[in-house]
Amino acid sequence: MSTQTVRKALVTGAGGFIGHHLVTSLKERGYWVRGVDLKRPEYKSTDADEFLVADLRSSEACLQATAGMDDVYALAADMGGMGFIANNHSVILHNNALINLHTIEAARVNGAKRLLYTSSACVYPEYKQTEANVAALKEDDAYPAMPQDAYGWEKLITERLCLHYRQDYGLDTRIVRFHNIFGPHGTWDGGREKAPAALCRKIATAKLTGDHEIEIWGDGLQTRSFCFIDDCVEGIYRLMQSGFHDPLNLGQDRLISINDLAYLVARMAGIEVQLRHIDGPMGVRGRNSDNTLLRQVLGWEPGVTLEEGLRITYAWIEEQVRQTLAATQTAGAAGHSL
Repeated sequence: MSTQTVRKALVTGAGGFIGHHLVTSLKERGYWVRGVDLKRPEYKSTDADEFLVADLRSSEACLQATAGMDDVYALAADMGGMGFIANNHSVILHNNALINLHTIEAARVNGAKRLLYTSSACVYPEYKQTEANVAALKEDDAYPAMPQDAYGWEKLITERLCLHYRQDYGLDTRIVRFHNIFGPHGTWDGGREKAPAALCRKIATAKLTGDHEIEIWGDGLQTRSFCFIDDCVEGIYRLMQSGFHDPLNLGQDRLISINDLAYLVARMAGIEVQLRHIDGPMGVRGRNSDNTLLRQVLGWEPGVTLEEGLRITYAWIEEQVRQTLAATQTAGAAGHSL
């Protein structure tokens, strides 16, 4: 009879998009999982064994969340798409600094074995991302530091914090830099959604309403690479199992413009769209992931194509839009009948 102890993992930000998927992945691997967030997942019930609704800006909440945990996956953050990031610098820096300072200290105090911190490609200097046909970013490119916004600065500072906690206290830390993760069961409206979700929503709305003109911020020539959620959680797990402590990119290395991304989603929707370019925050001109170190360290890289991931994501978002439009129509009809 086996007496093997089940490993216990904490996922902070478990009510959010990536955290929700990571909880499910860890449960499938046999972990006992505690999730914690300000709110439960919005679109699908959590698979966590225990879910705490708590504000991790509080040191007491972080101590409660990390108690008894072997592994801490630190995903909690106040964040969103470019519109949110560009207009909430002080809020983002304040809230995320508190969350991360308290989480890593609580993990140390409670004797966690390992902590994985989820950083971002936003740490990379703006001066290396001024062209649409940008050179892919290597991990060493983060210095000399000049992130574009407060979100990137806070991420970079917390990366340093992880490195120093490992050096000073022996906390076994990992650092992953996400490059534009997308997929189903994530924010798709309200202003905090990322570009793939926003475009899926706009094009689904165009398909279902018959108005095929959609708005694009800027000229749409800004470029990014996009990584599907299944590859993201696989990469997170592989990094946690590795002995690698320095920051590591996690993303696809296929560059695409926002205009071309819109046309790609439209083809999946089976419609043609007209793009109307308007003023709005665009972020850096171009950003791509250099996966050389990722392949060396993990012997693996993301394998889900952009097309495969978008098909799944678009189908899910179209259904959300369909339900929302139906509910609006029903409410309108009820109002007219009064």
